[in-house]
Amino acid sequence: MRKEIALSLVLVLLLALSGCAGKQEPAGDNTSIVVGFSQLGAESSWRIANTASMEQAAKDAGYGLMMENANQKQEKQIDAIRSFIAYRVDVIVFSPIVETGWDNVLTEAKQAGIPVILMDRMIETQDDSLYTAYIGADFYAEGRRAGEYLIRKADATGAEHLNIVEICGTTDSTPMRDRQRGFMDVIRKDDRFSVIDSVDGDFLRSKGEECMRELLAKYGADGIDVIYSHNDSMTLGALDVLESANDPSVKDMILITVDGEKEAVDALKAGRINCVVQCTPQLGPAVMKLVAELNAGKELPKVNHPNEGAFTDFDNLSDPAVEGF
Repeated sequence: MRKEIALSLVLVLLLALSGCAGKQEPAGDNTSIVVGFSQLGAESSWRIANTASMEQAAKDAGYGLMMENANQKQEKQIDAIRSFIAYRVDVIVFSPIVETGWDNVLTEAKQAGIPVILMDRMIETQDDSLYTAYIGADFYAEGRRAGEYLIRKADATGAEHLNIVEICGTTDSTPMRDRQRGFMDVIRKDDRFSVIDSVDGDFLRSKGEECMRELLAKYGADGIDVIYSHNDSMTLGALDVLESANDPSVKDMILITVDGEKEAVDALKAGRINCVVQCTPQLGPAVMKLVAELNAGKELPKVNHPNEGAFTDFDNLSDPAVEGF
């Protein structure tokens, strides 16, 4: 797979660019295989844990890893992919910040004969041959689990009507679209539920705080019964605002979040959050397994999902299995 030439060029260019932010030298001892990895950012504990998982898995596999952090900018991801093509890496792995706008650069990768693995997020394209495989959560199923929990909670409490606000992730990203769609598909036929507002929190804790302040100003604490937030960072930001509001109505709100980071699971155990839908960031070992199978000439399944569930206030929260990442 063009190993000696590719590795020499990688090392020369990395030495020349060692002062540039966001670049890493290939990790691992067996650098006969080099993986180019474009991470979309470091906006949350989930993303940081995901990056660490990729770095450790590459090291364990003995693969070279060239990583670029796009800092939430699609143009930086496109530049990174083009740099990986120029370096002639063996496999490109990236987490697309949004679904659209990738066809041109992925066509370049295809023409160069470099397979592409999508991790964590999907793309929207008419040509599925532009990527070899996707590995990551079933975001639609996550949304459904959030909705199923809410129905169970409403049944258990005898709720007659609940007003829901939704704090969404990055607009047009796969998790935002699918977590919303899965949730709505579960609750839409139940007259007890009304989604009164959906706002964009961009998966950021600071934006979660901002969104919650706006929602409280608009509806008041007594006008909101349920908060469905697309990730823990936004939920924890919203929780900071709620707990500083000193409004007794806040205690009756139902909080549903997605990811499963330790701070959110601890908040669940403390009774401050009601449901944490799991979305594991530990995808590195599975990605490197796909890389090994590609190197062995095997055909990969197009879609690969980890096993995930949810932790809720109906569970035995003292169980050691109830833990965050």
